[in-house]
Amino acid sequence: MVSIVSEWWIRIVLGLIGSGLVSYMAYRKQSLSLSGMLSAIIMGTGFILFGEPIWFSLLIVFFVSSTIWSKWKRSVAKKREAEASYEKSGRRDAGQVWANGGIGLLLCIGHAIIPHEGWLYAYIGVMASVTADTWATEIGALSKSEPISVITWKRVRAGTSGGISWLGSLASLAGAALIGIVSSLYIQLDYRYIVAGAIAGFVGAMVDSIIGARLQVMYRCEICNKVVERTTHCSTETRYSRGLAWMNNDRVNGISSIIGGLVAILLMVMMIQ
Repeated sequence: MVSIVSEWWIRIVLGLIGSGLVSYMAYRKQSLSLSGMLSAIIMGTGFILFGEPIWFSLLIVFFVSSTIWSKWKRSVAKKREAEASYEKSGRRDAGQVWANGGIGLLLCIGHAIIPHEGWLYAYIGVMASVTADTWATEIGALSKSEPISVITWKRVRAGTSGGISWLGSLASLAGAALIGIVSSLYIQLDYRYIVAGAIAGFVGAMVDSIIGARLQVMYRCEICNKVVERTTHCSTETRYSRGLAWMNNDRVNGISSIIGGLVAILLMVMMIQ
């Protein structure tokens, strides 16, 4: 009993130190807001406390890779044009941190309480989904051609919710595959984890686009007439345009990542049988 308690305290201390350093560096680099930093510390400590290295590693892969892409300076003007329509900036707050990693932490805790490989399958799908979506958003904004609506297949403005491009779609698949590859490194390079991660993450990102186009709350700027995710635009309050009032970008991300997790479970079960 004493050894178990001692191990837990060691994990908590290591979690606070490790996630604290990473989160503070991200805060200094303006990748996280203050609320985002505090949430990341709590989340990172939770993963180290309840999970094995693979759980924390996938979280780090998602965060580091997404931060790198968001800070990429190529075509800055084009990215700023797209980001002007987004609800959140590139500096992640608490809502974004929990939307991207909260479900994964619940899966990690579930695995600690009732160990089963299904928890890990779902986690891989969840992290592949949020990574795919983030890569698609960050890299897709650099596409030279305007995106098309995932619903109507007509051209839409850059930054429009539900807009997809070939560049963004390829980036989405690459991000999802990366999560699968890292997962496989812990499971003797099992190709099934790569396949499941790539497909589940890509599906999750596509579902994100569909929900974003159909259900996400959107507002119209009365100054420039753009439909945006923000409640203010052009320094003026925007007017409700469409979507469910409670369905903001964070909730869209959370729901689509759950879909990605379910797809990963299904794929792994099919490939194992």
